[in-house]
Amino acid sequence: MSRTSSSSTSRSAFSSSTLSGGRQQVWTTDVVEAPQRFDYWVGAICECFLEMEADTTDRPGFEGRLQSTPLGDLRINRVSGSNQRVYRTPGAIARSHEDFYFLLCKEARSSAVITQHGAGTARLLPGDLTLIDSRRRYELHFPDEVDVFSLALPTAWLDTWLPDASCQLGRRIDGSEGWGHVLSAYVRKLGDGVGALPDSVQVDHLGGLLALTLGAGAANQNARVGDDAAREAGAQRSLRERIDLCLHERFAEPGLTAGDVAASLGVSVRSLHRALASEERTFASELMAQRLRSAQRMLQSRSFDGLTTAEVGRRVGLLDASHFTRAYRRWSGVTPARARDAR
Repeated sequence: MSRTSSSSTSRSAFSSSTLSGGRQQVWTTDVVEAPQRFDYWVGAICECFLEMEADTTDRPGFEGRLQSTPLGDLRINRVSGSNQRVYRTPGAIARSHEDFYFLLCKEARSSAVITQHGAGTARLLPGDLTLIDSRRRYELHFPDEVDVFSLALPTAWLDTWLPDASCQLGRRIDGSEGWGHVLSAYVRKLGDGVGALPDSVQVDHLGGLLALTLGAGAANQNARVGDDAAREAGAQRSLRERIDLCLHERFAEPGLTAGDVAASLGVSVRSLHRALASEERTFASELMAQRLRSAQRMLQSRSFDGLTTAEVGRRVGLLDASHFTRAYRRWSGVTPARARDAR
Protein backbone atom coordinates (compact mmCIF):
# COMPACT_ATOMS: atom_id res chain seq x y z
CA MET A 1 0.00 0.00 0.00
CA SER A 2 1.37 3.39 -0.98
CA ARG A 3 1.58 5.93 1.82
CA THR A 4 2.33 9.65 1.63
CA SER A 5 3.11 11.97 4.50
CA SER A 6 1.87 15.52 4.50
CA SER A 7 5.28 16.68 5.70
CA SER A 8 6.88 15.41 2.49
CA THR A 9 4.44 17.23 0.22
CA SER A 10 4.88 20.80 -1.01
CA ARG A 11 1.57 22.47 -0.26
CA SER A 12 2.45 25.60 -2.24
CA ALA A 13 2.35 23.48 -5.37
CA PHE A 14 -1.33 22.82 -4.83
CA SER A 15 -2.79 26.23 -4.14
CA SER A 16 -2.09 27.34 -7.70
CA SER A 17 -4.18 24.40 -8.94
CA THR A 18 -7.11 25.25 -6.71
CA LEU A 19 -10.15 26.45 -8.62
CA SER A 20 -12.07 29.20 -6.88
CA GLY A 21 -15.62 30.06 -7.79
CA GLY A 22 -16.86 32.89 -5.62
CA ARG A 23 -16.97 31.57 -2.07
CA GLN A 24 -16.22 28.01 -3.09
CA GLN A 25 -12.90 26.19 -3.56
CA VAL A 26 -12.41 23.02 -5.57
CA TRP A 27 -9.42 20.69 -5.72
CA THR A 28 -9.43 17.95 -8.37
CA THR A 29 -6.81 15.47 -9.51
CA ASP A 30 -7.90 16.16 -13.08
CA VAL A 31 -5.51 19.12 -13.15
CA VAL A 32 -2.33 17.02 -12.79
CA GLU A 33 -0.79 14.05 -14.57
CA ALA A 34 -1.58 10.56 -13.24
CA PRO A 35 1.82 9.92 -11.53
CA GLN A 36 1.42 13.10 -9.41
CA ARG A 37 -2.25 12.71 -8.54
CA PHE A 38 -1.99 11.05 -5.15
CA ASP A 39 0.71 13.47 -3.95
CA TYR A 40 -1.50 16.31 -5.15
CA TRP A 41 -4.42 14.81 -3.25
CA VAL A 42 -2.55 14.61 0.07
CA GLY A 43 -1.59 18.25 -0.30
CA ALA A 44 -5.19 19.15 -1.11
CA ILE A 45 -6.68 17.50 1.99
CA CYS A 46 -4.01 19.12 4.17
CA GLU A 47 -4.70 22.51 2.65
CA CYS A 48 -8.47 22.19 3.01
CA PHE A 49 -8.59 20.43 6.39
CA LEU A 50 -5.53 19.97 8.61
CA GLU A 51 -2.16 18.23 8.41
CA MET A 52 -2.76 14.51 7.83
CA GLU A 53 -1.20 11.46 6.20
CA ALA A 54 -2.85 9.15 3.70
CA ASP A 55 -2.35 5.94 1.76
CA THR A 56 -4.13 4.08 -1.02
CA THR A 57 -4.01 0.76 -2.86
CA ASP A 58 -4.73 2.50 -6.17
CA ARG A 59 -1.98 5.06 -6.62
CA PRO A 60 -1.61 4.56 -10.43
CA GLY A 61 -5.31 5.12 -11.08
CA PHE A 62 -6.06 7.45 -8.18
CA GLU A 63 -8.78 10.07 -8.62
CA GLY A 64 -10.22 12.58 -6.19
CA ARG A 65 -12.30 15.72 -5.92
CA LEU A 66 -12.75 18.02 -2.94
CA GLN A 67 -15.21 20.90 -2.83
CA SER A 68 -15.20 23.31 0.12
CA THR A 69 -17.79 26.02 0.84
CA PRO A 70 -17.86 28.35 3.89
CA LEU A 71 -21.02 28.66 5.96
CA GLY A 72 -20.45 31.36 8.55
CA ASP A 73 -17.51 30.13 10.64
CA LEU A 74 -18.10 26.55 9.48
CA ARG A 75 -16.99 24.85 6.27
CA ILE A 76 -18.97 22.30 4.26
CA ASN A 77 -16.67 19.89 2.44
CA ARG A 78 -17.73 17.28 -0.08
CA VAL A 79 -15.11 14.61 -0.75
CA SER A 80 -15.16 11.92 -3.44
CA GLY A 81 -12.48 9.71 -4.90
CA SER A 82 -10.61 6.41 -4.90
CA ASN A 83 -10.08 4.14 -1.89
CA GLN A 84 -7.84 5.52 0.86
CA ARG A 85 -6.98 5.70 4.53
CA VAL A 86 -6.45 9.09 6.15
CA TYR A 87 -4.60 9.49 9.46
CA ARG A 88 -4.31 12.24 12.04
CA THR A 89 -1.02 11.57 13.85
CA PRO A 90 0.39 12.78 17.20
CA GLY A 91 3.06 14.77 15.36
CA ALA A 92 0.48 16.56 13.23
CA ILE A 93 -1.60 17.32 16.33
CA ALA A 94 1.43 18.80 18.10
CA ARG A 95 2.19 21.06 15.13
CA SER A 96 -1.40 22.18 14.61
CA HIS A 97 -2.45 25.79 15.14
CA GLU A 98 -6.15 25.09 14.54
CA ASP A 99 -8.64 22.70 16.12
CA PHE A 100 -11.93 21.43 14.73
CA TYR A 101 -14.58 18.86 15.24
CA PHE A 102 -15.55 17.14 12.00
CA LEU A 103 -19.07 15.85 11.44
CA LEU A 104 -18.85 13.15 8.77
CA CYS A 105 -21.88 12.01 6.78
CA LYS A 106 -21.68 9.08 4.36
CA GLU A 107 -23.16 9.37 0.91
CA ALA A 108 -25.38 6.60 -0.48
CA ARG A 109 -22.77 4.15 -1.69
CA SER A 110 -20.15 2.05 0.12
CA SER A 111 -19.43 1.80 3.86
CA ALA A 112 -16.57 3.38 5.82
CA VAL A 113 -14.83 2.73 9.14
CA ILE A 114 -14.02 5.75 11.31
CA THR A 115 -11.83 5.36 14.41
CA GLN A 116 -11.32 8.06 17.03
CA HIS A 117 -8.51 6.76 19.20
CA GLY A 118 -9.42 6.66 22.87
CA ALA A 119 -13.14 6.98 22.09
CA GLY A 120 -14.62 4.49 19.63
CA THR A 121 -14.95 3.06 16.14
CA ALA A 122 -17.97 3.56 13.90
CA ARG A 123 -18.82 1.60 10.76
CA LEU A 124 -20.85 4.01 8.69
CA LEU A 125 -23.50 2.84 6.28
CA PRO A 126 -24.98 5.17 3.65
CA GLY A 127 -26.59 8.14 5.38
CA ASP A 128 -24.91 7.53 8.77
CA LEU A 129 -22.87 10.16 10.59
CA THR A 130 -20.15 10.37 13.19
CA LEU A 131 -18.27 13.08 15.08
CA ILE A 132 -14.46 13.25 15.44
CA ASP A 133 -12.06 15.68 17.15
CA SER A 134 -8.88 16.87 15.42
CA ARG A 135 -7.15 17.20 18.81
CA ARG A 136 -7.08 13.41 19.05
CA ARG A 137 -5.70 10.76 16.74
CA TYR A 138 -8.14 9.39 14.19
CA GLU A 139 -8.20 7.11 11.18
CA LEU A 140 -10.66 7.29 8.30
CA HIS A 141 -10.82 4.13 6.20
CA PHE A 142 -12.67 4.16 2.89
CA PRO A 143 -12.02 0.65 1.50
CA ASP A 144 -13.81 1.09 -1.83
CA GLU A 145 -14.14 4.80 -2.49
CA VAL A 146 -14.54 8.09 -0.68
CA ASP A 147 -18.02 9.59 -0.77
CA VAL A 148 -18.52 11.73 2.29
CA PHE A 149 -19.60 15.15 3.50
CA SER A 150 -17.24 16.53 6.15
CA LEU A 151 -18.36 19.59 8.09
CA ALA A 152 -15.54 21.47 9.84
CA LEU A 153 -16.96 22.77 13.14
CA PRO A 154 -14.87 25.15 15.29
CA THR A 155 -14.47 23.61 18.73
CA ALA A 156 -15.75 26.70 20.57
CA TRP A 157 -18.88 26.73 18.41
CA LEU A 158 -19.76 23.07 18.97
CA ASP A 159 -19.04 23.27 22.69
CA THR A 160 -21.83 25.85 23.01
CA TRP A 161 -24.29 23.34 21.54
CA LEU A 162 -22.88 20.10 22.97
CA PRO A 163 -21.17 20.66 26.32
CA ASP A 164 -20.33 16.92 26.45
CA ALA A 165 -19.16 16.59 22.82
CA SER A 166 -16.17 14.47 23.90
CA CYS A 167 -18.62 11.75 25.00
CA GLN A 168 -20.03 11.52 21.46
CA LEU A 169 -16.80 10.94 19.54
CA GLY A 170 -16.41 7.91 17.28
CA ARG A 171 -20.02 6.81 17.70
CA ARG A 172 -22.27 5.85 14.80
CA ILE A 173 -25.25 8.17 14.42
CA ASP A 174 -27.96 6.18 12.67
CA GLY A 175 -29.01 8.20 9.64
CA SER A 176 -32.04 6.04 8.87
CA GLU A 177 -34.37 6.97 11.73
CA GLY A 178 -35.31 9.61 14.28
CA TRP A 179 -33.35 12.83 14.61
CA GLY A 180 -30.36 11.12 12.98
CA HIS A 181 -32.37 10.86 9.77
CA VAL A 182 -33.26 14.56 9.96
CA LEU A 183 -29.65 15.58 10.65
CA SER A 184 -28.34 13.39 7.82
CA ALA A 185 -30.81 14.89 5.34
CA TYR A 186 -29.93 18.42 6.43
CA VAL A 187 -26.17 17.85 6.15
CA ARG A 188 -26.55 16.36 2.67
CA LYS A 189 -28.76 19.27 1.63
CA LEU A 190 -26.10 21.70 2.83
CA GLY A 191 -23.55 19.68 0.88
CA ASP A 192 -25.57 20.17 -2.29
CA GLY A 193 -25.34 23.93 -1.84
CA VAL A 194 -26.09 26.45 0.89
CA GLY A 195 -29.61 27.79 0.78
CA ALA A 196 -31.10 31.26 0.52
CA LEU A 197 -31.40 31.77 4.29
CA PRO A 198 -28.67 33.78 6.06
CA ASP A 199 -25.63 31.73 7.06
CA SER A 200 -26.29 32.42 10.74
CA VAL A 201 -29.76 30.88 10.53
CA GLN A 202 -28.51 27.75 8.75
CA VAL A 203 -25.66 27.38 11.24
CA ASP A 204 -28.07 27.64 14.17
CA HIS A 205 -30.34 25.02 12.55
CA LEU A 206 -27.37 22.68 12.35
CA GLY A 207 -26.42 23.29 15.98
CA GLY A 208 -29.98 22.64 17.12
CA LEU A 209 -30.19 19.41 15.13
CA LEU A 210 -26.89 18.21 16.60
CA ALA A 211 -28.16 18.91 20.11
CA LEU A 212 -31.44 17.15 19.40
CA THR A 213 -29.82 14.14 17.71
CA LEU A 214 -27.08 13.45 20.22
CA GLY A 215 -29.24 14.42 23.19
CA ALA A 216 -31.95 12.01 22.02
CA GLY A 217 -29.35 9.30 21.58
CA ALA A 218 -28.13 9.77 25.14
CA ALA A 219 -31.72 9.70 26.45
CA ASN A 220 -32.46 6.48 24.56
CA GLN A 221 -29.32 4.89 25.93
CA ASN A 222 -30.34 5.82 29.47
CA ALA A 223 -33.82 4.40 28.90
CA ARG A 224 -32.31 0.99 28.22
CA VAL A 225 -30.72 0.82 31.68
CA GLY A 226 -32.88 -1.47 33.79
CA ASP A 227 -32.32 -0.69 37.47
CA ASP A 228 -34.27 1.93 39.40
CA ALA A 229 -31.28 4.13 40.24
CA ALA A 230 -30.22 4.27 36.60
CA ARG A 231 -33.75 5.07 35.49
CA GLU A 232 -33.91 7.94 37.97
CA ALA A 233 -30.54 9.23 36.78
CA GLY A 234 -31.74 8.93 33.19
CA ALA A 235 -34.90 10.88 33.97
CA GLN A 236 -32.90 13.63 35.66
CA ARG A 237 -30.51 13.82 32.74
CA SER A 238 -33.40 13.88 30.29
CA LEU A 239 -34.99 16.75 32.21
CA ARG A 240 -31.69 18.65 32.27
CA GLU A 241 -31.35 18.18 28.52
CA ARG A 242 -34.91 19.39 28.00
CA ILE A 243 -34.21 22.42 30.17
CA ASP A 244 -31.05 23.15 28.19
CA LEU A 245 -32.87 22.81 24.88
CA CYS A 246 -35.72 25.03 26.06
CA LEU A 247 -33.26 27.67 27.25
CA HIS A 248 -31.49 27.53 23.91
CA GLU A 249 -34.78 28.06 22.09
CA ARG A 250 -36.14 30.80 24.38
CA PHE A 251 -33.13 32.62 25.87
CA ALA A 252 -33.77 35.70 23.69
CA GLU A 253 -37.14 36.34 25.36
CA PRO A 254 -36.75 39.33 27.71
CA GLY A 255 -37.83 38.57 31.27
CA LEU A 256 -37.82 34.77 30.81
CA THR A 257 -38.29 33.08 34.20
CA ALA A 258 -37.82 29.62 35.65
CA GLY A 259 -41.60 29.41 35.95
CA ASP A 260 -42.01 30.07 32.23
CA VAL A 261 -39.60 27.27 31.33
CA ALA A 262 -41.04 24.84 33.89
CA ALA A 263 -44.56 25.44 32.59
CA SER A 264 -43.49 24.79 28.99
CA LEU A 265 -41.85 21.51 30.06
CA GLY A 266 -44.80 20.37 32.19
CA VAL A 267 -42.76 20.17 35.43
CA SER A 268 -42.77 22.10 38.67
CA VAL A 269 -40.37 24.97 39.30
CA ARG A 270 -38.93 22.94 42.18
CA SER A 271 -38.19 19.99 39.85
CA LEU A 272 -36.49 22.33 37.40
CA HIS A 273 -34.25 23.83 40.07
CA ARG A 274 -33.48 20.39 41.53
CA ALA A 275 -32.46 19.01 38.13
CA LEU A 276 -30.04 21.88 37.57
CA ALA A 277 -28.74 21.76 41.15
CA SER A 278 -27.71 18.11 40.65
CA GLU A 279 -24.94 19.49 38.39
CA GLU A 280 -24.33 22.55 40.61
CA ARG A 281 -26.02 24.84 38.11
CA THR A 282 -28.68 27.49 38.56
CA PHE A 283 -31.40 28.71 36.23
CA ALA A 284 -30.15 32.30 36.28
CA SER A 285 -26.55 31.36 35.48
CA GLU A 286 -27.58 29.00 32.67
CA LEU A 287 -29.91 31.57 31.10
CA MET A 288 -27.21 34.23 31.21
CA ALA A 289 -24.61 31.84 29.78
CA GLN A 290 -26.91 31.01 26.84
CA ARG A 291 -27.44 34.71 26.17
CA LEU A 292 -23.77 35.61 26.38
CA ARG A 293 -22.62 32.67 24.23
CA SER A 294 -25.07 33.74 21.54
CA ALA A 295 -23.88 37.35 21.86
CA GLN A 296 -20.29 36.16 21.51
CA ARG A 297 -21.11 34.32 18.27
CA MET A 298 -22.67 37.47 16.85
CA LEU A 299 -19.79 39.70 17.96
CA GLN A 300 -17.26 37.33 16.39
CA SER A 301 -19.11 37.08 13.08
CA ARG A 302 -18.82 39.80 10.47
CA SER A 303 -22.37 38.98 9.40
CA PHE A 304 -23.58 41.05 12.37
CA ASP A 305 -21.29 44.06 11.94
CA GLY A 306 -24.34 46.13 11.00
CA LEU A 307 -25.69 45.79 14.55
CA THR A 308 -24.59 47.98 17.43
CA THR A 309 -23.43 46.18 20.55
CA ALA A 310 -26.60 47.39 22.27
CA GLU A 311 -28.70 45.75 19.53
CA VAL A 312 -26.72 42.52 19.96
CA GLY A 313 -27.66 42.65 23.64
CA ARG A 314 -31.32 43.21 22.81
CA ARG A 315 -31.31 40.27 20.41
CA VAL A 316 -30.21 37.92 23.20
CA GLY A 317 -32.81 39.22 25.67
CA LEU A 318 -30.74 41.85 27.52
CA LEU A 319 -32.62 45.07 26.86
CA ASP A 320 -30.47 47.36 29.01
CA ALA A 321 -27.22 48.17 27.18
CA SER A 322 -25.23 48.93 30.33
CA HIS A 323 -26.40 45.69 31.96
CA PHE A 324 -25.35 43.77 28.84
CA THR A 325 -21.91 45.41 28.85
CA ARG A 326 -21.33 44.64 32.55
CA ALA A 327 -22.53 41.05 32.22
CA TYR A 328 -20.42 40.39 29.12
CA ARG A 329 -17.31 41.87 30.80
CA ARG A 330 -17.80 39.71 33.89
CA TRP A 331 -18.27 36.62 31.70
CA SER A 332 -15.48 37.13 29.17
CA GLY A 333 -13.12 39.67 30.70
CA VAL A 334 -13.69 42.25 27.96
CA THR A 335 -16.52 44.54 26.88
CA PRO A 336 -18.66 43.63 23.85
CA ALA A 337 -17.03 46.41 21.82
CA ARG A 338 -13.54 45.16 22.68
CA ALA A 339 -14.53 41.57 21.82
CA ARG A 340 -15.70 42.70 18.37
CA ASP A 341 -12.52 44.75 17.77
CA ALA A 342 -10.27 41.83 18.80
CA ARG A 343 -11.50 39.45 16.06
